[in-house]
Amino acid sequence: MALLLRLVLLCGVADFTSSLSITTPDQMIEKAKGETAYLPCKFTLSPEDQGPLDIEWLLSPADNQKVDQVIILYSGDKIYDDYYQDLKGRVHFTSSDLKSGDASINVTNLRLSDIGTYQCKVKKAPGVGNKKIQLTVLVKPSGIRCYVDGSEEIGNDFKLKCEPKEGSLPLQYEWQKLSNSQKLPTLWLPDMKSPVISVKNASTEYSGTYSCTVTNRVGSDQCQLRLNVVPPSNRAGTIAGAVVGILLALVLIGLIVFCCRKKRREEKYEKEVHHDIREDVPPPKSRASTARSYIGSNHSSLGSMSPSNMEGYAKTQYNQVPSEDFERPPQSPTLAPAKVAAPNLSRMGAVPVMIPAQSKDGSIV
Repeated sequence: MALLLRLVLLCGVADFTSSLSITTPDQMIEKAKGETAYLPCKFTLSPEDQGPLDIEWLLSPADNQKVDQVIILYSGDKIYDDYYQDLKGRVHFTSSDLKSGDASINVTNLRLSDIGTYQCKVKKAPGVGNKKIQLTVLVKPSGIRCYVDGSEEIGNDFKLKCEPKEGSLPLQYEWQKLSNSQKLPTLWLPDMKSPVISVKNASTEYSGTYSCTVTNRVGSDQCQLRLNVVPPSNRAGTIAGAVVGILLALVLIGLIVFCCRKKRREEKYEKEVHHDIREDVPPPKSRASTARSYIGSNHSSLGSMSPSNMEGYAKTQYNQVPSEDFERPPQSPTLAPAKVAAPNLSRMGAVPVMIPAQSKDGSIV
């Protein structure tokens, strides 16, 4: 029994006279993304601690699949801060004289990947001590958007919505009315702490400017919206106008298509006519053939004219025929030209007319 008591006293004295000790307690720290986290680690030494001073910070990532990583080290009066690539250039000792008992560090420009358990180890033989700090990186609410989901008309149902672009949970919401009565409608009170306010049977008294504030443990952000409840619009007139507009557009499209088709048909017709003229039209008649046709037409005209104007017309018509274009029929050199008698026109009710004959020299007898 006495021996056991002696052992307990020896252990108590040894613990009481233990050398190196870290005075900073274990703790949890929450910081916002992009901020700087201060991780304290202060220690005291005793005269028994005569060995070299070594300080080591390790990170146990939140992902349990990763092993502990040394992020910064002090040994042999030198600092080594390039062990961990993800924190390279972002972790520093806060004191320029680590032997004074301050091994605290700063982690700047915090990222979500920095979440984890940080462990401070201090060694100065024979003393050894360590402490752990849990770091949580949160995202402040930002990019808050306020808007009305629905038609802002009297008698309608719609919703007022407040949506943050980012922000770590949990989030708290608070709605306020900034104009008119400065009070939210009584029916909205149950929703004033939620991201959505459901509006039923809207009236003009709901009009005004509203704000929504979103908060979490590391920050807050706010947005505003203007609610303007108006009388219902003339939907029938709007629909009629839309229908008329569509019909006019269809008519215009039809006219454009018709004009295009018409123009194509005309171009096609011109090409076909031009092709026929070039390939299908026979060559023009000779001058002699033209003269025969001219005389034949005069003979037919003479048969239908009255005796009173027969003589003048006959002279005029024959005088108009060029002598060089008149085709002379072949005649025998020994025979006299025959006279051609006019048909018996008396039976037809017309005066007989003698058709002049040609002499050998081409003159009219």
